[in-house]
Amino acid sequence: MKERYGEVSARRDGHVAVLEIDRPPHNHVTVELMASLADALAVVDAERDLRASVLAAAGKSFCAGADFSAPASVGGSPQGGINELYVQAVRLFSAKKPIVAAIQGAAIGAGLGLALVADFRIAAPEARFSSNFVKLGFHPGFGISYTLPRLIGTQKAALMCLTGRRIKAEEALAWGLVDDIAPLEGLRKAALALAREIAENAPLAVEATRATLRGELAAAVKSQTDTEFVIQSALRKTADFAEGIRAVAERRPGNFTGT
Repeated sequence: MKERYGEVSARRDGHVAVLEIDRPPHNHVTVELMASLADALAVVDAERDLRASVLAAAGKSFCAGADFSAPASVGGSPQGGINELYVQAVRLFSAKKPIVAAIQGAAIGAGLGLALVADFRIAAPEARFSSNFVKLGFHPGFGISYTLPRLIGTQKAALMCLTGRRIKAEEALAWGLVDDIAPLEGLRKAALALAREIAENAPLAVEATRATLRGELAAAVKSQTDTEFVIQSALRKTADFAEGIRAVAERRPGNFTGT
């Protein structure tokens, strides 16, 4: 595989591909970034000698979600552009080989959605997880309204999505949102160890078992992101959305009016 796919770097470690999102410090989601990551995962799928991936990120945050101050970065206007991002999200969920995410910091909004693409999540104690869309006057996206309840249950997913609260690594572990906690300095080593453990097994059997366990996940995410997009497009036109963007930027609670 190549060494770079846009803002994603790639290297081999035996049968494992180590992919790093390189848009520090916060690795905000963009259509182009997600397309580059999907391209890299497609190459991993196509190369027989690669059997699993580690997904990591440079900088302080794993992924702090979309930067709504630059709407073009997430697909543009309320008239339909943001669905471009979800096309790439579905590509990510369509990857065939196991993915282990190494989460060193914040996984917020669409960044949480990206973390849920992986089969396993290894977190540093500094990691934080939030579905903060309601604080923006917005609806969850990136398939989170499907993938999060599937992973941690409807009740805990509702708690995250309706409060927008940040969940610390220890609580995320207890809920099953992450699979293990490793010290920050040993985080990637721990993620790589799990990926290697997977990769030492018979690759066709691993792929087949993963496909059975995930079922029609990519198709379900496609259906859910279509729904999320319609609702998001409507909410983008509200006064509460404009206020939510201001409030988050100013680090204060929103003064919402329901309009």
